[in-house]
Amino acid sequence: MSLERPIAPDPYELLPTLPSFTLESDDVTHGAPLLDAQVQHLGDTSPHLRWSGAPEGTGSYVVSCFDPDAPTPSGFWHWMLVDLPANTTELLAGEVPPAGTIAIRNDAGITDYYGAAPPEGDHVHRYYFVVHAVAADSLGVGSDVSPAVVSFNLAFKATARAVLYGTYQR
Repeated sequence: MSLERPIAPDPYELLPTLPSFTLESDDVTHGAPLLDAQVQHLGDTSPHLRWSGAPEGTGSYVVSCFDPDAPTPSGFWHWMLVDLPANTTELLAGEVPPAGTIAIRNDAGITDYYGAAPPEGDHVHRYYFVVHAVAADSLGVGSDVSPAVVSFNLAFKATARAVLYGTYQR
């Protein structure tokens, strides 16, 4: 079976434009291969993320990891944290999110980070680590929604977006 197909566009370039802020990581270098720790079969550990410069009045954050290059029509969600408190501006590698944060079930069926796991022999996959700022203390979704529903709500409630992506290929 061949997995040959076009490269998916940057999914965030297809969304309404939002102001940006700074997203950095000790583990993810923008556009470069992920560390083994962030790969599903080698470490399966969420990366360190640190952000700054979100709009004044930010009430909460949403953190996610999305692979638009998965061989599906909808990509693959690896991680989704909703309602991180406004005073949270850093997650250490593998850190349990702060109290009050909602972990959304990803496409692997778990609420924890699911590391990079592209099919063997497939082209390079991009893993978009994104932090959205939200004006309210809560996005207003429950823990039983899908990442797509969270994303839909972000289209109307996010005030800014910070994007960083790493790559991986087997």
